[in-house]
Amino acid sequence: MGKSRIVILAGAGICALLAAYLANGMIKPAPTPEAQIINTVKTEDVLVAARDIGTGEMLGAGAVAWKSWPLDNVQPNMITKTAKPDAEQAYAQARAAVPMYEGETILEKKVVTPGNAGFMSAILPKGMEAISVKISASTAAGGFILPNDRVDVILTKHVQAPGASQLVTSETVISNVRVLAINQMLKQAAAKEGEPATVALKEAETATLELTHAQAEVLAKVESEGELALALRSIAENDGKDMEVGPQLAEKYKSGNKKGRSSETLFVRYGIETYSAGN
Repeated sequence: MGKSRIVILAGAGICALLAAYLANGMIKPAPTPEAQIINTVKTEDVLVAARDIGTGEMLGAGAVAWKSWPLDNVQPNMITKTAKPDAEQAYAQARAAVPMYEGETILEKKVVTPGNAGFMSAILPKGMEAISVKISASTAAGGFILPNDRVDVILTKHVQAPGASQLVTSETVISNVRVLAINQMLKQAAAKEGEPATVALKEAETATLELTHAQAEVLAKVESEGELALALRSIAENDGKDMEVGPQLAEKYKSGNKKGRSSETLFVRYGIETYSAGN
């Protein structure tokens, strides 16, 4: 064998060894995948504020939502989906007793529901008061006035005009008043098969109205002078701005207007009222 051939074979062997070494370093077994960490923390859905809720604001219309909460951190006073699956609907008419912020848990003590103590004060806007007056079906639009309706308060009284028999007069004392509550119940009566359902009405005895302090004082005074009637206003009144306009006191009863005070004498001639100041 020639010397050159030996050199070539030796070089080929060295190259083969080098290639085998390199291949062994590059080809490695696939790494064993790490075990996945599984979250074993148990959770419970609790009712939370879906957005910031102000004092007196209603909890309906997307104000609340369910949120997963660590089961170990769930407190007895939290509202859970397991205990109250219909809580979103059940609290739709409830009001916030204190401000609540987005993500904050809804607690029973933070809300007031219709019929519970504190509910009326929660729905009253700042500067407004609730006052109840006696009514009947005949003085409340036949019993069809309901909470949140707008009414005019009309006073009917008997007056004694000088030299004339007793007369009956009526006048609007306050207009555009919001009805907060009324002890009237509308319920769907059970109907026999094939017959339409009927609506049962319970005669109303009192109506709770939303007024300013000055208006409440006037209403308390005039209630003793005669009979009050509530006239139901159309929903189209004031172009839908009833809430902004608010209740309006008649000019006669506004502060500084002496017309109609007890120190004055009422004269009625041909059906026209005039007043004369007393001495």
